Amino acid sequence: MLAQAAGLAVLAAISPTALLVAAVYLGSARPRQTLLFYLIGALVMSAVMGAVVLVALRAGGFSLPHHRSPRYGLRLGLGILLVLGGLVLALRKKKPPDPDQPQTGLTARLIANPAPYTAFLAGILIFAPGVTFIAAIQVVATAQASLDATVTALAVIVIINVSLVWLPLLCFLAAPVPTARRLVAFNAWLRRNGRLILAVAMLAAGLIVAINGLVGVLTK
Repeated sequence: MLAQAAGLAVLAAISPTALLVAAVYLGSARPRQTLLFYLIGALVMSAVMGAVVLVALRAGGFSLPHHRSPRYGLRLGLGILLVLGGLVLALRKKKPPDPDQPQTGLTARLIANPAPYTAFLAGILIFAPGVTFIAAIQVVATAQASLDATVTALAVIVIINVSLVWLPLLCFLAAPVPTARRLVAFNAWLRRNGRLILAVAMLAAGLIVAINGLVGVLTK
């Protein structure tokens, strides 16, 4: 249970946007404080929504033995959604940015003036749960595990999900100048390949979850 949930959490953590925002905050006037509040916002959103999804699935009885078929049906449905999302992302043509039209989205406004409170809100917004994160939570929610094992698994998922925030923060605290320089260079590469990376991650997660659900349904 834990290994499968952690694997899906790794795929859920792949977020070019999350890393890009971390790089912006590292270049701000107060990088440590700003990135820390970004991490706190990400942790709050991931932990709260993870607990909400887990409780909702447990309340629906998906962890009970006689709900085996609906449990695997849920996994199959989540897997299909991930595959479709990955295909759409991979096939959709990216519009080139218009230099005369500045970005006006909420995320762009939050990172335009880096500050602790806007960083906290950015963490809340960017780490709203996606299908891959929900798939990781449902593995835990539908398992017949003890309370201690469930809480541990949920904590592992949350920590992995926000790894693109706390890893840069730890590296920056250890070596500020090299971390900032390398993160900027990595983000340049990520801007060029981020869509493909995210699409591949969604397709991989979707296939894993869908195959698991399909096998479970067919072997009822």
